[in-house]
This record gives sequence, structure tokens and C-alpha cells, in this order.
Amino acid sequence: MHVSLLALLPVALIACSGNVEASSDPASDNVATQAATMPFTETVIADFDSPWALAFLPDRRMLVSEKDGRMLLVSADGKTKSVIATLPVDSAGQGALMDIVPAPGFAQNKQVYFSYSAAGDGGKGVVLARGVLADDRLRQIEALFRAGPLVEGNGHYSGRIAFSPDGKYLFFTAGDRQKFTPAQDKQATLGKVLRLTLDGKPAPGNPLAAQGFNPAVWSYGHRNLLGLAFDAQGNLWEQEMGPKGGDEVNLIRPGLNYGWPNASNGSHYDGRDIPDHKPGDGYEPPKVSWNPVISPGGLMIYAGNRFPQWKGDAFIGGLSSKALVRVDLNGTEARKGDQWDMGARIRDVAEGPDGAIYVLEDGRDGSQGRLIRLDPRS
Repeated sequence: MHVSLLALLPVALIACSGNVEASSDPASDNVATQAATMPFTETVIADFDSPWALAFLPDRRMLVSEKDGRMLLVSADGKTKSVIATLPVDSAGQGALMDIVPAPGFAQNKQVYFSYSAAGDGGKGVVLARGVLADDRLRQIEALFRAGPLVEGNGHYSGRIAFSPDGKYLFFTAGDRQKFTPAQDKQATLGKVLRLTLDGKPAPGNPLAAQGFNPAVWSYGHRNLLGLAFDAQGNLWEQEMGPKGGDEVNLIRPGLNYGWPNASNGSHYDGRDIPDHKPGDGYEPPKVSWNPVISPGGLMIYAGNRFPQWKGDAFIGGLSSKALVRVDLNGTEARKGDQWDMGARIRDVAEGPDGAIYVLEDGRDGSQGRLIRLDPRS
């Protein structure tokens, strides 16, 4: 639902299903018609200050990260929230307190993994860290891994986290930091998907170490990787922002080169061509790409029962597209599904313990930073 319409509605109506009253304003009528044709209703749960990621805990409470470094603990109904940690984030540009993911053994160890951008000697980079949630505070905070090399600039940190289905390994995304060539550099961890132990060390058996790569590297040739998730079959899916065109959804396989910056289905921002992916070029092509771009934010693979028609499909938050995007996954293949206009930049998307879909606005360019629950339209 468009923010401009919500601003005109009473609070009680905002909190309901997203249906709107009739209006003599043609613009409002158009928005109402669009809302009525959506396959879901919208309920605003909470509002945040430039949020970046959302994670649910076993007791249905939520963790939310905010750009400036605050990590919030939010009640299941969204009515109460408290700051459980403030991290030393360099939040310039695309910098932020980024992903948050409870550990596979959270019920016992209360560990929470998260990522953030930080300055250091020689530049800035993305950090993987861990803490323990105790007495509604994040304690015992420790940095586990820092992507390198550190470079100047404020973009393409990435920082998404996914645990292997067996809970033994952590997959972490490190963007190319807008420097292009590190994505192909064997020793750099920039522009890569990394496989680490739960303590942030290179996982044993990573596929490229024998070829002279940094031992943490799982796949390479990536740009700005802002979504990472396993499906029910154990396939690892990733989405990343392309340049001018060429946003991608990739099936991540160990040891493969995904081409950036040597191959892309987009072009440089100054108009210079980049060779498209083509058979035999040595680069793994995307399963789905977009031109014009959707500017993909978070990635979620739906496993619930409230939307049975979408079980097993991928959902992507669209930033510049202000959309929720569905990708139809079928084994190791993918194709474009629906693209719904949400009227605001969508930074993250998550499945709740109730099987509803939750979308998180990012708080920029007319987006309020709201958390909105999507339920099936009856």
C-alpha cells in the first residue's frame, strides 16, 4: 500500500487489513483498486529508523537492525521494543548494522550472529560478529571475521548470513566494495561467498584453497550480494545487485566463478558494455536476471502453509523498484513470478512463525521504515 495513502488514513485503519474506504479522489481510487487486487492484505506491525534486517526468535519476538548501529528486541505484536546493543558501525553511504541471524542452537546457547560495516587501518570493510542474548541485552560481543582487504568507499558491503542445513557451517557474503577486480582476486575475500566455521574460521574442505584462493572462499565473481538462503532441498540461493541492469538470482555451487566484473547481463553506469553471460565463457550464468533492475534487498525462501501456492518459492525485497518480487523455484531452476508494487523501498523480507510474510521498509526515499505483515486475502 502506498505511503501517501496511509498518511491520509486514521491509525485504526492503518492497523487493519489494508482495505480502503471509497474516495472521491481518483488517485486514491487507483490505490484502493490496486490494494483490492493484491493477493494479500497488509497490517502495519511497527515502525523503525532506517531498518536493515529482521529475524524471528523461537518465542516469536523479533530482532531488528537499524542502519546507525542499534539492534532492537521487539515484542511479537510489535508494540514494545528495546535497544539491546549499539554497535560501532561506520554508517556512511551503504554502511550499516546489517544482517541478524539467530544461531542454529539458539534455544540452548542464545547466540546471535550479525554483520556490520566498520572502519579500520587502511579503509573500511564488513565484519561478521556474534553475541549472546541474555536478560534482554546482547552480551559477550565478539568479531569473528573481517572481509579484506579494507578499502576506501562506502558501498557494496553485502554482509548476508546463512547457516548450512546441518548447522555446522556459516555462509557469509562479502561484496566487491565497488572496486570490481577484487571479485576475481584469489586472495581477496571481497566479491565472494565464504564458507566459515561457526567461530568465523575458514571451513575445512573449501573447494578453491588448493588453487591458491583464500581458504574461506566458496564461490567468487560476485558484485553486491544482499540475499542468501537455503531451500528445503539444501540448495543455496543468492541474489545480488547488478550494475546498470543485470540484477541476478544465482544458484551457488562450490568453486564456481559467477563472472563479475568480466561478465554481466548489465552495463557500466557510464554506458560502457560488459560482455553478457554466454555458454562456454567459463562463468556461471544467473538463473534469473532483470533489466531494468529491481535493486534486490533481502531474500527469503517460503516454507510455510499460509500461502500454500508459494511454498518453496523465493521472495525478494525490491529497493528502487519499491516492490515485493516472487521467483518461482523448481529444483535447481528458477523463473520470474510476480512483482507487486508496495509503494515503498523494501529492504528485507522474512517468514514469520505464523507463516505470514513480513516485509521491512528501509526508511529512505519516502519509505517510513515500517514492518508490515502480509496475510492471505480471504
